[in-house]
Amino acid sequence: MLCCMPGVAFVPALLVSWSSAAFIISYVIAVLAGHVEPLVPYISDTGTKPPESGVFGFMINISALLAAITMYIRYLLIEKQNESSHFVRSSCNMFTLCIGLMGCTGMGIVATFQELAVPSVHDIGASVAFGSGVVYITLQSIISYKSCPRWNTYFVCHIRMAISVISCIAFIPMIVFASKISMTKIDWTPGEKDYTYHFMSAICEWTVAFGFIFFFLTFIRDFQRFSLRISTEIHED
Repeated sequence: MLCCMPGVAFVPALLVSWSSAAFIISYVIAVLAGHVEPLVPYISDTGTKPPESGVFGFMINISALLAAITMYIRYLLIEKQNESSHFVRSSCNMFTLCIGLMGCTGMGIVATFQELAVPSVHDIGASVAFGSGVVYITLQSIISYKSCPRWNTYFVCHIRMAISVISCIAFIPMIVFASKISMTKIDWTPGEKDYTYHFMSAICEWTVAFGFIFFFLTFIRDFQRFSLRISTEIHED
């Protein structure tokens, strides 16, 4: 089905489906193994202990790569559209891409350094991934509005901005509640110390994560109109 999509729409479609599978599969394995409680664990909690840690690390690293490819194609698409419309500065488009790639790097750090193994590095990676991701989708939403009505419908722009606003609103309490947790652990149970902070922070984390997924889902229609061609030139002396 992905291969039958026109243009390069299969790239964000693959990113969305693969990332969703990464979260869900790791969660199911961790819950069935008894490593986490079923009620809203941190995303990282579902990828800390084997066997789910291997699945989580592998799939999230692939997701980071797919996200980077998607962001680069989005950058090229805007550059191409901008040649005739001039709706955004090229430097702004490049800056947005760099922010997005920072988020992909953070995802790679999260996948490589497990939560209990190297907590400080893992937390830095998570902060970079979520923080850069929120900034990226917000900038993309603004660029989308600037490209209206020629390259985007206002309906799509409203959807993107709504996702961005929800993600921004969820990101702030996610950080605040997480900073109030005084211990690093994955086997949380209701009633213990700091559980409320953990629970609220985890809800916000899942909200932001799936906000990213739904945002990239809106790229599929745009990518249907865009195709990449590789040309080779042979020069004779």
